[in-house]
Amino acid sequence: MKTGIHPTYYPDAQVICACGNTWTTGSTQKVIHTDVCSKCHPFFTGEQRIVDSAGQVDRFMKRLSQYDAHQQAEMERQAKLRKKREQRFLKQQLLALELPEEIHQVFHEANIITVGDLAAKLEKDRDSLLALEGIDEQVLADTETRLATARELFFAEGK
Repeated sequence: MKTGIHPTYYPDAQVICACGNTWTTGSTQKVIHTDVCSKCHPFFTGEQRIVDSAGQVDRFMKRLSQYDAHQQAEMERQAKLRKKREQRFLKQQLLALELPEEIHQVFHEANIITVGDLAAKLEKDRDSLLALEGIDEQVLADTETRLATARELFFAEGK
């Protein structure tokens, strides 16, 4: 056997597990660190545990929470964008609905100038619209149809 080519053998090498268990063995290293041993391995203990080597579970959970935060921020941004587009739609002049001139004139005289004014009146104070001269249920139904169509077209153009 050649001399000087073999590593030093330590008959009392210390093995240290991540769970805190230690034991002595023979090795070419003085101290050995391990992640799992017979005291903490699920096969020997009978319980299921996540063995986190080098913080992989923490990194995954951090990435998952960042993704959730990003998704939440995106949903909030989309909601703000929808609200802004809705406000822009409601600020349009009543001419955008292409109502008959007589109906448009009646609404204008009743101080209903924008699409938002008309939508609010239709939603909250329908009886006052019916009290206007020249406005009946048929006209209001037609106006609501035109309003819904204009809303669909307005939001379809933005996509």
